[in-house]
Amino acid sequence: MRSHRESHLVSRIGWLRAAVLGANDGIVSTASLIMGVAASGAPRSAVLVSGIAGLVAGAMSMAAGEYVSVSSQSDTERSDLERERLELATDPDAELAELADIYRARGVDADVAKTVAMQMTAFDALSTHARDELHITDMTAARPITAAFTSAGTFTLGALLPVLAAAMLPHDWLVPGEAVASLLFLALLGWVGATAGGSRPLKPVARVVFWGAIAMGLTAGIGRLVGTAI
Repeated sequence: MRSHRESHLVSRIGWLRAAVLGANDGIVSTASLIMGVAASGAPRSAVLVSGIAGLVAGAMSMAAGEYVSVSSQSDTERSDLERERLELATDPDAELAELADIYRARGVDADVAKTVAMQMTAFDALSTHARDELHITDMTAARPITAAFTSAGTFTLGALLPVLAAAMLPHDWLVPGEAVASLLFLALLGWVGATAGGSRPLKPVARVVFWGAIAMGLTAGIGRLVGTAI
């Protein structure tokens, strides 16, 4: 009998979310910072320094933020698993009944549900309750280190694009050129993220471009006002 192996896109959720978040934040925040400083009338050297500083600070912030937030999720998962392990040890009959109720709620006949619950409990009680009661699986479990490195790396890659654009564009065209280049980068990111996630690219592309344009427009406007006032 030929085995049937499937690769589901949901297995990419852990790193894909962190990657898209990191790259999107890298492009938007760095481009916005560069445009704000450039719109204030600052020289190119100050614009590039601000962009590079934003890149380094942002990458470190993304790594720390992702690690802390995903670690909190991981701590919660471990706490729930420890509680479930204790309940299985102290009140196995109630846990067995609870598992059978879960299967009945999903449409399984009562007798079959009880039989399945007994067999799954005998096979691996904790993993069964983790999956069917707590909805914790190896595929979707929190991975703080993976999320931290993914976010920091993709933020750096995303932030490098507007920095390189700022280094190559003529100074007089720095603000509009940076805006156009960054929106193109965001559109590409939306397309890549949608493709990796198995969805149609139109909405993801429009979403990242729309919010990126708002962020960059507001920052450039504030930079111009501050530069005029100073």
